[in-house]
Amino acid sequence: MTSAVTTDTSARPGYGQLLRTPGALSFLLPGFAARLPFGMLTISILLLVQHTSGSYASAGIVAAVTGISMALCAPVMGNLTDKYGQSAVLLPAVVIHAAAVSTLAALALIGAPVIVLALAAIPAGASVPQVGPMVRARWAAKLEGSPLLPTAAAFESVTDEFTFVVGPVLATALCTGLHPSAGLITEAALTLLGGLLFAAQRGTQPTAHTASATGTKRASALSFAGLRVLIVAFLGIGAVFGGMQVSLAAFSNEIGNPGANGLLYGVFAAGNMVAGIACGAIAWKIGPRRRLLLGYIGLTAAASLLWTADSMILLAALGLLVGLCIAPALITGYTMIESLIPANARTEAFTWLTGAIAFGQAIAVIVAGRLTDAHGSSYGFLVPLAATALALVTLLGLRAKLAPKAPSRIVNSSATRAVAAPSAGVNERGMGHRVPVTVD
Repeated sequence: MTSAVTTDTSARPGYGQLLRTPGALSFLLPGFAARLPFGMLTISILLLVQHTSGSYASAGIVAAVTGISMALCAPVMGNLTDKYGQSAVLLPAVVIHAAAVSTLAALALIGAPVIVLALAAIPAGASVPQVGPMVRARWAAKLEGSPLLPTAAAFESVTDEFTFVVGPVLATALCTGLHPSAGLITEAALTLLGGLLFAAQRGTQPTAHTASATGTKRASALSFAGLRVLIVAFLGIGAVFGGMQVSLAAFSNEIGNPGANGLLYGVFAAGNMVAGIACGAIAWKIGPRRRLLLGYIGLTAAASLLWTADSMILLAALGLLVGLCIAPALITGYTMIESLIPANARTEAFTWLTGAIAFGQAIAVIVAGRLTDAHGSSYGFLVPLAATALALVTLLGLRAKLAPKAPSRIVNSSATRAVAAPSAGVNERGMGHRVPVTVD
């Protein structure tokens, strides 16, 4: 495989070239199996606890505790992963998670009180394996200095959203068609099997960055201001996911068709997935910081319409629009990590963003659950609007923090070394400007 620099500004590396990266499929396939359960977890808890307790508020509390626990522990897991390696952290995590989720399901079925379920949700959330950030870290290590890296970020977002298309639909079908606990039991089994297979792929995992091995002190990812700003943006995105899950489930019950919940959420997630595919295929001419702001403005505008929906068709259309607006912000945020965070803290950085989504989702589930119980689903849809609006104000006020301080790396490939300065892609807007590369 040879590289050649071209002046065609419309060209950019594609998904086919990305998937031909040596060793990529060896971690992508088991990684997908281990990530699919993440899309099933919250909705499975909501459906099971709502079935056993009869309350969306109670179900929201248990799901929220799971999400908050995951959000708090994900960066810790990411930090340990950067220090000791992915397999060393992942192997115990998947075993603990499978056991904790199974315990939570059993307690719900015997009618345990909400406080007991909430306590059981703590280890279930804390042990959620951070497979998505681990896959992203593998891409970052394998594609260091390559123009394929933004394509990898887009591909990962598409993969995430595919899990959120399949996961909720599968969980809803299992919980409503087979047994209320079937969603959680399947989630535990898939996490265990997929996680063990992914951990076995040691050849593609990034090198651990212990202080003794590198001779330098490793800074926490959270010490970088740009990451803290991105965390706020991802909190808003998480609130969209959480508010949609609760409100769509309540809306489906209000119209007398509970099974429509999976379809409606699938349409929403499909919009995100389609937009993610498009983002990975576009040769962007504007920097990532501007793309993030424009994407978030669109997301806030789309979320402001959800509460007006009074029919399934209209709600599906609005959900699709919201999904289409999430992907640009989500993909751009993950892509910016490479220019904002050094390599020895990137897994931790990715887990902070993943944790922010989970935390925003958890808070939204609590608030939307209470509003839905008291006033109906239309009030639950106000949560995504409020959260994205607050995050947008923060992004606009602190956008200067998202500019890289210096070029993120020296490009190693012979083709791009000749044009190292422009292809590094760091300008006053960020790392968005790149000399396109084609592969023969």
